This record gives sequence, C-alpha cells and structure tokens, in this order.
Amino acid sequence: MRSAKPLAALAPQAETLEPPNEKPSRLVLGTAQLGMAYGIANTAGRPDPERARGIVETALRSGILEFDTAQAYGESEAVLGRALAVLGSRGREAKIITKIAPEVDPRNEAALARAIAESLARLGRSSLYGLMLHREQALALWENGLGDFLRRRVQAGEAARLGVSVYSPAAALLALDTPGIDFVQIPSNLFDRRFEEAGLLEEAEKKGKELYIRSVFLQGLLLMEPERLPGNLLEAKPLIARLREIARSAGVAIAQLALGYVKSVFPGQGVLIGCETREQLLENLRFWEKPVPSGLVAEVRREFAHVPERIVNPLLWSGS
Repeated sequence: MRSAKPLAALAPQAETLEPPNEKPSRLVLGTAQLGMAYGIANTAGRPDPERARGIVETALRSGILEFDTAQAYGESEAVLGRALAVLGSRGREAKIITKIAPEVDPRNEAALARAIAESLARLGRSSLYGLMLHREQALALWENGLGDFLRRRVQAGEAARLGVSVYSPAAALLALDTPGIDFVQIPSNLFDRRFEEAGLLEEAEKKGKELYIRSVFLQGLLLMEPERLPGNLLEAKPLIARLREIARSAGVAIAQLALGYVKSVFPGQGVLIGCETREQLLENLRFWEKPVPSGLVAEVRREFAHVPERIVNPLLWSGS
C-alpha cells in the first residue's frame, strides 16, 4: 500500500497542499482513450497506434508504472499490449490492471476464465497486477462462488490482486469489507464529494486496503467552457462558471486545482489520469507537481458542498 501523507495538508493555514516536485508514483495512466473515443470533452478522438505508443512511453519515462484498462474499453487492451511490446524491457516494467467486461456472466466460471485468458493474450502478459470487476453489482455474487473463483486465479498466478470499480459509496464500503478484495476504484473530484464524506479513506486505511481515484476531471466536464456544455448538463453551467472564476482568481489552471484537490483529500492513494495526446499527459504531469495555493481546498469545499448527483454521476447523464 502506498504510504499515506498527513491529513494536515488539508489545513487552510498550510503553505501548500503538498511539496512541489512530487514524483508521479501515485499516478496511474487510464487507457480508455487509447481504445475508444472517451470523455465528454474529448475533441482529439482515439489516437492512432504511433501516438498511443508515444503516450505509453512518455508515461513510463515519467515514472508512471501502473496502467488501467478494461475489456469494455474498445481496443484499449490490444493497443496497450502492442505498445508495451514495442518498448521491450521498459514495457515489461508496466503494472497492468484490467476489468472483466460487464457482459461476462459472473456466475459462469468458464466464461470468466476465457475472458481473463483473452485479456492476458491481448496484453501480452502471463499475469496481471490487478484484476477487477467492472460493475459493483457483481459484488452480490462474491460469496456465492465468484470470490472463490477469482481467488483461485490469484493462486494460479494470473493476477496479483483483486479489485472492483464502483459508483456508489455504499458499494465501496461493502467492497472494503469483503474478504479477498484488495483495492477499490472510486470516482471523486472537487464536485463529487460523496466518497470523501462517506469516510472511504479512513475505512480503507483501517482495513489495510487501497483506493484508486478515477474521474478526477469528471470525464472532462470540469475542463469544459460553460458555453460548450451539452443540453443534458446545462444545470452544471453556473457551477463550471464559478469553478473557472475561483481558479482564475487563485492563478491556477483548473486541471491543476482538480489534481491538487484529489491528491490532497486522498493522500497516499492511486490517482488515474487519462489523455488523448502526449502533450496532455505532459501538461497534467506538470500540474501534478505544482503546489496549490493555501486555503483553496477549503474554498472549493464551501463553494461546491452540495452538487446534485445527477451532475456528478455520469451514469445519470442522459442524451443531449
């Protein structure tokens, strides 16, 4: 488990949230964008194979060793596997976490075994750093054979750790309380405070388990201009406008504020970032290293204390 940093970093009187030039060992490269057009603010589309290799190589050279993918992310596993193979010994340093596709019946052991074998083949690996359930609903079957099957996969050397991706604090707390689950992936950002307020960090540390924080930019919504919001998210327009005003007044980029917020309130945990280009990745790495001005976390907490779930939960976003 990554070493935790003191919660005193949240205090408004502190000079910065964290020391500058923090190494990106907590960062995980999310690779959904390598296999499909992903994210509400995605304008670059899916990168071609050469650009995808450049993104993966840049991540590794920058100190990011963990890569998050999934069977449901289009061609992501295959693209990542080919990129790592081209990189040779450097590519073999990568630690890969993937998720079993939601449509695979979690009660069908043959289908599960086949899905895992196919992921390993696409990724060019004999073992995964982490194997995850893609939907929290599968937790209902954990004690009915699913957990035993996945633990046997760990014993067989196909995966080092087991985890689950969730959307609700209740499911996250259940997962942390489930024997055999080593880590939980949760969405959290400066608009979505549900998991923070539910005490997920404290519970994970108590249980000796790890959290991975995704949706730091809320699938790109936080970075959009208010005028570009789709019709189904016009309710977020005043919130986005206020966020831009806060960031401008503080002299920080919104991406810097979003990263600084999450790494501050979830110290020691993994943080996923995705990108469509190498330049985006390098920019976010620079933002990760930059300190956030004193008191900014407290201001964000006050301003965005009660954002409706229909804005912070992409599962509730309907068509425009």
